[in-house]
Amino acid sequence: MNFTISGHHLDVTPAIREHVLSKLERIKRHFDQVIDISVILTIDKITEKEKRQKAEINLRVKGKDLHAESIAHDLYAAIDLLIDKLDRQVIKYKDKLQNHQHSAIKHLPEDAPIPAT
Repeated sequence: MNFTISGHHLDVTPAIREHVLSKLERIKRHFDQVIDISVILTIDKITEKEKRQKAEINLRVKGKDLHAESIAHDLYAAIDLLIDKLDRQVIKYKDKLQNHQHSAIKHLPEDAPIPAT
């Protein structure tokens, strides 16, 4: 599994990197066939008073690319929202895969042997 984390207009500190990695453990717990993870953290200065923190992730799994992004006033909050969104996408994709494989076994002819999993 390839993992890259990059920052635009900010330095990625070891604390931020560890926070992202600890949150990604939740994704790996649900779906372990991850090929590539790319995280982009951005700070946009709209005005001097208002700063917008943005977190994006691209997750490549077998057969699909998942993308999520979130915006918050705090970078850690943006990362937490991002992982929540991605977790829902991964669970939905995993359920779709399992339902598809289960329905394929149901549609086999009666005399055909059932493949071992």
